[in-house]
This record gives sequence, structure tokens and C-alpha cells, in this order.
Amino acid sequence: MAASGLKSILAAAVTRGVTEARARIFGHVLNPTGQRTAHKILRKKLIGEKVAQWYPDDLMREDPQLFARKEQLRLSKLEMLKRRGKGPPKKGQGKRAKKRNK
Repeated sequence: MAASGLKSILAAAVTRGVTEARARIFGHVLNPTGQRTAHKILRKKLIGEKVAQWYPDDLMREDPQLFARKEQLRLSKLEMLKRRGKGPPKKGQGKRAKKRNK
């Protein structure tokens, strides 16, 4: 009876030793308790560069003339709105200031 118990203990030790050696040789992560780890996620290749390559470069940064043209359009539209009386109010003349004076 004691021999079979000893045999099973030895078999378990040998199996554990073999799995540890295999993990060391092949670079695997040994997880004998079976707990969840982040190893599977950390093992994956990073995809940041691929995602960055997918989107085109920012044209506003590269072409200052394009930026100047858009700014000029914005300013002309703002000037047109001001002439019609629809522009932004002067500082301290907005909705909140009118509420305070009532």
C-alpha cells in the first residue's frame, strides 16, 4: 500500500520536473495553479504602429497655406456675422452679465 503512494508521489514529481524543464527550454510560462494571468495579452505584438500607418498624415500641419486659407475663411465669416449683428458679444456683455444686472 505504501509503495503505490510513494510511486504516485514520485510520478507527480517527475511530471512536474519534466514540465518545468520543458517550460524553461521552450520559453513557456509555467502556471501550475491555473490562475488567470495577462501573459497571453502581453505576448501579442504591439499594433500601435500599424494603426498609425492606416491614418493619413495631418495636412494642416504639413501645408501652412492650407491652414492660412482656412483661417482667412473663418475670419471673413466672423466679419460678415459681426456686420449683421450676430457675432460674439464683447467681454462682459453676454447672457450671464445680462442676467446679473436684472
